[in-house]
Amino acid sequence: MKKKTIMLTALSALLCGHAAAQHVHAADSSCMTSKDHGLKELKVTSKSGMRRMVGPVNGVSIGRHELFKAACCNLGESFTTNPSVDVSYSDAATGAKQIRLLGLSGTYVQMLTENLPNYRGAASPYALGYVPGPWMKNISVSKGCSSVKNGYEAITGQINIDFLKPEDVDGMEVNLFGDSKSRIEANITGNIHLNRRLSTVLLTHYENSFDEHDGNGDGFYDQPRVRQWHVDNRWQWAGDHYIFHGGASWLKERRLGGQLNHGQNQSSLPHTLYNIEQNTDRYEGYMKHAFILDHEHGTNVALLTSASLHEQTADYGMKHLYINEKNVYASLVFETNIGHVHNFSAGASFNHDYSSQSIESRAQRYDYSSLIPLNSALRESTPGVYAQYTLNLDHRLTVMAGLRADHSSLYGTFLTPRLHVKWMPHDIVSLRLSAGKGYRTVFALAENSYLLAGGRSLTIDDLRQEEAWNYGASAALNIPLWGKTLKMNAEYYYTRFSNQAVVDYDSDPHAIHIANLDGRSYSHTMQIDASYPVFDGLTLTAAYRLSDVKCTYGGRLMTKPLTNRYKGLFTASYKTPLELWQFDVTFQLNGGGRMPQPYVTDDGTLSWQTSFPAFGQLSAQVTRWFRHWSVYVGGENLTAYRQKNPIIGASDPWSQTFDPTMIWGPVHGAMAYMGVRINIGKK
Repeated sequence: MKKKTIMLTALSALLCGHAAAQHVHAADSSCMTSKDHGLKELKVTSKSGMRRMVGPVNGVSIGRHELFKAACCNLGESFTTNPSVDVSYSDAATGAKQIRLLGLSGTYVQMLTENLPNYRGAASPYALGYVPGPWMKNISVSKGCSSVKNGYEAITGQINIDFLKPEDVDGMEVNLFGDSKSRIEANITGNIHLNRRLSTVLLTHYENSFDEHDGNGDGFYDQPRVRQWHVDNRWQWAGDHYIFHGGASWLKERRLGGQLNHGQNQSSLPHTLYNIEQNTDRYEGYMKHAFILDHEHGTNVALLTSASLHEQTADYGMKHLYINEKNVYASLVFETNIGHVHNFSAGASFNHDYSSQSIESRAQRYDYSSLIPLNSALRESTPGVYAQYTLNLDHRLTVMAGLRADHSSLYGTFLTPRLHVKWMPHDIVSLRLSAGKGYRTVFALAENSYLLAGGRSLTIDDLRQEEAWNYGASAALNIPLWGKTLKMNAEYYYTRFSNQAVVDYDSDPHAIHIANLDGRSYSHTMQIDASYPVFDGLTLTAAYRLSDVKCTYGGRLMTKPLTNRYKGLFTASYKTPLELWQFDVTFQLNGGGRMPQPYVTDDGTLSWQTSFPAFGQLSAQVTRWFRHWSVYVGGENLTAYRQKNPIIGASDPWSQTFDPTMIWGPVHGAMAYMGVRINIGKK
């Protein structure tokens, strides 16, 4: 048993902790075990649900207890109580959402599933809805340039999603959900241990929005009707010196939006309903092979591979878009410990992207000759190598330095240096510094396909590779106070782009131009947050973030539009002494910001205001826990705050003034929900 436990510990450090930047507290991770415990100790849970990472990279690990504080039907709804990550709609017609980290778009955050790069290109506008909440075991959010192990793409950070594991306890979990907006969901997950070496987990998801909602009376869906099926099957085989992880998934989604059908049946173009329909099929597969060479020194070799196929068809009124994307990724990793102080990791990777797209219009006034590339395919193959060294002096001083060299078939050879330093001068203080570079290939039309829902003309230049430096500093304090521990964190990050694909809404209010950066672009972000357990069962958290994000549009350096200047967050979580009842409340104060340049309408008024105001949002949930099941009731946006006229020109969607992208606030009012979680056969 002891030999097997050591082997599992070494393998877990390699597979589950593949990125050194992702190391988290043992209480939060099933990927860390103790040499003094057996296999059963792999299932360890945290009562807090959210902990700061203990390695040199600044970030937090969000466990299931934290996810259970809100509905968390999918990844996009899992950051309600997180002060660092914002989630908002990109437009009011298609339901595309994006995250913001360090004040910048989610495209600069590297998305990982089980430490494998995922959800790039055409998947990015809707990826937050592709990951069901009940499937997730842990979410690791790291800020800044992160580790070089997972590639060169992380500019503002990484978000790694750990799913439920095949090796988890036998049994089945059922999660049923419904809300007042006519959305229903069903999730069933189950683990089977076929023998002491072979185990599997099956994850299934179904959701459907079966009714139409138009709360503001503009004639358009407040949010599209989504119907989705998603199935994922994962396997593990654990030998003495070799372990295999592998799986495959299939997703099918249909989105219906646009104008509501009130019985019109006109055939002439100006009176035809403006309909939006998107159909997506996505297939994924992955394999991990780990070879344990030396248990004592933690010497391991692993081969990690993944592949995906993403096919999407979309109709936006008279415009039709077809996207076919394929990705293949492989990484060979070697890692070893040299004594108790030094760790060395090296490896090679290969990434291949294929993106084919075509767009056509049945209306003469839409001219897409300016789109580059149009009706063509983008192919990029990028092999690379990396080396990373970590110095750990009794956990007081940790230095992690890494360097990558990659060669793109489109952009040539480039280097990615990254450095992280953590210093603990005292047990209650942790100081971190980071600096590093990141690059990104732009899939402009695929990543911004929702822009086709509007009437603005769209121009895409021949874009270069994006390139940026990121610098960060943070301080974490654990202060003993009245018999409890006050946890505080303060941080500052600066991101500076050398080149960027700039989405310009300002130069022409009737056009959108995606072009290479011509000038300066940067982001300053400062945040402070604190958490304190007032008494047993009650924990309060408060946070405040200030952002200064600017970019050059048409030769002028301006504040990035539709971006909140600040954010405040307050959460309260209380669990009764017997842990039968749980009460969670979250209040967010979203600061105002700048709107893109408006235009003057025919009646002499502005199309929209030059800025948008601050607004607050309140959410709450009550959970009743039973031995093998729980029921939860809650509400979102209980302040019922709603952006007025989220769709510009809704009365004439066939005109050039129709624009659903001027979104800065909630597009629907208060929403109530109810759900039940059932454990069958799990202890």
